[in-house]
Order: sequence, then C-alpha cells, then structure tokens
Amino acid sequence: QVQLVESGGGLVQAGGSLRLSCAASERTFGSYGMGWFRQAPGKEREFVAAISRSGGSTYYASSVKGRFTISGDNAKNTVYLQMNSLKSEDTAVYYCAADRFLGAQRTRADYWGQGTQVTVSS
Repeated sequence: QVQLVESGGGLVQAGGSLRLSCAASERTFGSYGMGWFRQAPGKEREFVAAISRSGGSTYYASSVKGRFTISGDNAKNTVYLQMNSLKSEDTAVYYCAADRFLGAQRTRADYWGQGTQVTVSS
C-alpha cells in the first residue's frame, strides 16, 4: 500500500506560482507512474500531469502545458508540480496519484493522496 502526502497548496494571485510536493511512503521509481489530478467545485476530477515510472516521459493536459512542470526526486520518493502563470481556472483541489500506467492512461490510479487546495485569485 503506497501512501501519498501532498503539500504546497495555498492562495496565490493570478499570474503567480506555486510548487506542489507529493511524498510517497515507499520507492515508486520503476514501479509506478506518478502524477497529479485536480477537481474544481462542481466539476469532475481531471488529469493534470504525469511522469512515467521510468522517469523518462512526462505528460500534460493541454490546459496546463507550457505553464506546469512535473518532476521527480527519486532519492526522496517525491514528485513535484511547478505551476507558473496561474489562472483563476486552475483553482481546484489537487490530488497526487500513483499508477503503474499513469501517463499512458489518464483516468484512474491505484493510489491517491488526500488532496491539497489551490486557490488562484483574479
């Protein structure tokens, strides 16, 4: 059972930046793709970004491509989401996720974090 703990959410003005972190309870490199989903009020959860289990590939939703960057630190079992040029429509609860095939598929995950709130004020 992989446990995922997110941190780094908060309130930021439009155009600003935030970095989310997701710490895994065990080594995920080589076993699980890691990624982020988000869910805004009244909307379904949607894929944001992922990094493959090899670390060699990254995937992004079209709505965040060019603004968000996903990366991983294998020594710390941690994945990051650097979010720049934030917009009010980025406001959501952001969930860290782990799944063997995350990236290749973008709709489900084996493990989920508890979520962290990101609020972008306009």
